[in-house]
Amino acid sequence: MKTAVWLYLFLFVAFFDLHAQYPILTPFAISLGAAPSFIGLMMGMYSITHLPGNLIAGFGVDRYGSRLFIVFSLMAAGVVLLFQSQVTNPWQLLLLRSISGFVLAFLSPACLSLLAKITSDRTEQGKLMAGNGLVHTLASVVSPAAGAYLVAKIGFTTAFTLLGWILIVTSVCALFFIRDIREKAALSPDAVLPGEKKAKPPIVQPLPIPWLVYLLPVALSCAQGILSFELPLLAKSQEAMMTTGLLFSVVSIGALVTLSMLFLNRVSSYQRTLWGSLFLAIVYFCIASDIPAPLTVMLLLVGMAKGVILPALSTLLIELSGGARYGRTFSVLSVAFSIGAFIGPMAAGQVRDYISPYYIAFIGLMIAVALMPLHFSRSLSSRTNFS
Repeated sequence: MKTAVWLYLFLFVAFFDLHAQYPILTPFAISLGAAPSFIGLMMGMYSITHLPGNLIAGFGVDRYGSRLFIVFSLMAAGVVLLFQSQVTNPWQLLLLRSISGFVLAFLSPACLSLLAKITSDRTEQGKLMAGNGLVHTLASVVSPAAGAYLVAKIGFTTAFTLLGWILIVTSVCALFFIRDIREKAALSPDAVLPGEKKAKPPIVQPLPIPWLVYLLPVALSCAQGILSFELPLLAKSQEAMMTTGLLFSVVSIGALVTLSMLFLNRVSSYQRTLWGSLFLAIVYFCIASDIPAPLTVMLLLVGMAKGVILPALSTLLIELSGGARYGRTFSVLSVAFSIGAFIGPMAAGQVRDYISPYYIAFIGLMIAVALMPLHFSRSLSSRTNFS
């Protein structure tokens, strides 16, 4: 478990650094003269350039391990931030954000694959995925407000430079403290008899993962992309930017609430994913409808739903994979997230003058929730009981 501890530590620093940029990128682009439609394009390009990195990571992590991909991703992202601190026009920012999207695409599949290899026990794997979500959430609770505070005190240039060096230092530490785990390291000691070589326990033959399951992460990231696009547009001054940073933190606090409810892990990952997604769709509909409720309450509910869905979805994919091809499984998951994150801001930038973009989030999630049981539950029923 020492590997998990180090990995969580470095993930906390990396997520803190990356989420600190959420409330400041849009104001920074506006300060360079970018229009809202261009900002949507920039956010979409950041996501679409994830795709080649996700595909490379899928095969590379299974063949070469996670360590080098984690180090490369953090190091390259830090260097890009150093260049980003010196940009003078929106097109330079678009180019650098596209590069950043590519290099950061390796991080999530590599980390999730390494966590999944720590143990072959499904319950423990579920706990490790929940731990990943908890670390991610803890980092994102304070980082948006911290990013906005940094810019308010030291300006965009110095803030991006500082964040870049934090990522570079983290990558160097990861090079020394993270070690790859072979498949046999995840085996239970009970599988080895005295005097015999360690052998792999029988692995459940993986069934083909229904492609419909990946429609849900597309819808989830599309909704998140819309939220990440819309909230920073509320900022018209440095004081408003601080408020926007706090709103992002409210989402993370909501996720932290449900991640702390450990009894939820007793519910099947399929049920948590399905019902959590339905609840999230309803919340986005309420935001789009402009119901008389504080925005902070709505964002808290968004975060609570995400705290249920994301760990459950990762655990569900592990169960469907049958204990094999973790790199490819999480690579395809990252591709799905990238596609949704591309569609969300792009669509929001084009339709926000006519309808609320949050309606798009609602419709996408409802379609995914409606289609998910068609083939998904049938595939799962042959493996375990999800009632």
